[in-house]
Amino acid sequence: MAGNDLGSLLGGLLGGSGQSGGQGGGGQGGAGNILGALLGALGGGQGGTGGGNALEGLIGMLTRSGLVDQAQSWVGTGENQPVSGAQIAEALPDETLRQVAQESGVSTEQAADQIARSLPTAVDRLTPSGEVPEGRSIEDLVREQQL
Repeated sequence: MAGNDLGSLLGGLLGGSGQSGGQGGGGQGGAGNILGALLGALGGGQGGTGGGNALEGLIGMLTRSGLVDQAQSWVGTGENQPVSGAQIAEALPDETLRQVAQESGVSTEQAADQIARSLPTAVDRLTPSGEVPEGRSIEDLVREQQL
């Protein structure tokens, strides 16, 4: 439901950036759907102000898992540092990754790899001013950033 809507919005945000892992589903839709499932699992798929909290929560989760430099590079205005699927799998709670994989129809390893490929671009585009906007839903942020 809301996760699918969020996935569509995120797919549009990612545009033709080729962020799919090449596993079946189309490029931008695949990346958007996996990120929509992730943010929905973290509480961002319900609309309202929860979406902004999901992005903040995700950044905090990555930071606490030792991915400080990577997460800060995505939010900041400089070059985005890469992250691996293994790092994503270690940073996310097992249940969250299982839920995202199930909703996306892929294995947990494929889900982690797809998140690792698309998350830096998505966070970068959602935080153009170099900081996570407070009090706004992910859906609002995506709509504001679409060109």
